Amino acid sequence: MLFIGNQNVEQAGLEQQIKLEQIDSKQLPYPDATFDMVISNSIVHHLTNPLLFFQEIQRLLKPQGGIFLRDLTRPSSETELNSLVEQYARDCNEHQKKLFRDSLNAAYTLDEIINFIESVGLENMRIYQSSDRHWTAERSYRPPK
Repeated sequence: MLFIGNQNVEQAGLEQQIKLEQIDSKQLPYPDATFDMVISNSIVHHLTNPLLFFQEIQRLLKPQGGIFLRDLTRPSSETELNSLVEQYARDCNEHQKKLFRDSLNAAYTLDEIINFIESVGLENMRIYQSSDRHWTAERSYRPPK
């Protein structure tokens, strides 16, 4: 992914603005209040302790910083889980179906995500179920005055 991403950055001529790195999302090597925006897609369900990830967002984001997070949400029942796997992985092989099922099972509920975000003090967040299988948490960037 990093190789392809770096190719795309280079082709767009954005090497001065965009740097892609493989680092630990729970211990990022940057000073406090470094970033204007944090974007994350489908990482939270891979984390055994997502609270550390949310603490890093709070630490690294400038006070006026924007946030856009999206991930899977855990289905409320085995019936719902089976329905989602059938709907979205119908044409996949058994291994791919298992990976999708495992990801859904590993995901956090919307209430758990709300609790993580509130517990680290991230404010002015809009947190909502954005599809039948995703939650989204967002906050608009507010330029400094």
